[in-house]
Amino acid sequence: MDISLARNWWLFALRGGLAILFGILVFFWPEAAWIFVVASFGAYALVDGIFALVSAFSGQRGDTPRWALVLEGIIGLLAGIGTLVYPGLTAFALLLFIAYWSIATGIMQVIAAVRFSRAIPNAWLLGLGGVLSVVFGIALLLMPVEGALAVAWLIGAYSIAFGVLLSALGLHLRSLYHDRSRYPASSAPA
Repeated sequence: MDISLARNWWLFALRGGLAILFGILVFFWPEAAWIFVVASFGAYALVDGIFALVSAFSGQRGDTPRWALVLEGIIGLLAGIGTLVYPGLTAFALLLFIAYWSIATGIMQVIAAVRFSRAIPNAWLLGLGGVLSVVFGIALLLMPVEGALAVAWLIGAYSIAFGVLLSALGLHLRSLYHDRSRYPASSAPA
């Protein structure tokens, strides 16, 4: 098992918790949904990108390569900064921006899950979150959206579902970390 991933379980759980919080807040303030969504999405993508980079670089030398998490972090940072710097984006442009961000990060999460599948049990949770991200992005591109409120609720539902999956992975990693007796130190990657 890759012990550095398990040691940093809280980063996955925190990212999941932030996604759940973001989704819930979108549902509670529907009247200002697009203003809220623009600012919240920018902040969420920025923070999520930072946490992905921290997750990627917090491992010890010799760990499993983390290039997919690095790319996910960079994409998140760019999406967050772009959204916050240009808040006057039209609803359609923001919809495309979110859709492509979701597809790109989802692909990186699926790749990371495949790479981590040998290192940690239940890495499929990250992969499932990635598939959910890709499906969400494609749905945003294909569905004719009749109003910003419908898009905001779709974004909120996606964020909650993705947050639950990422939190579940974090909690699973926590249990593995606290049950290190099953994984002697000599089995950690060199």
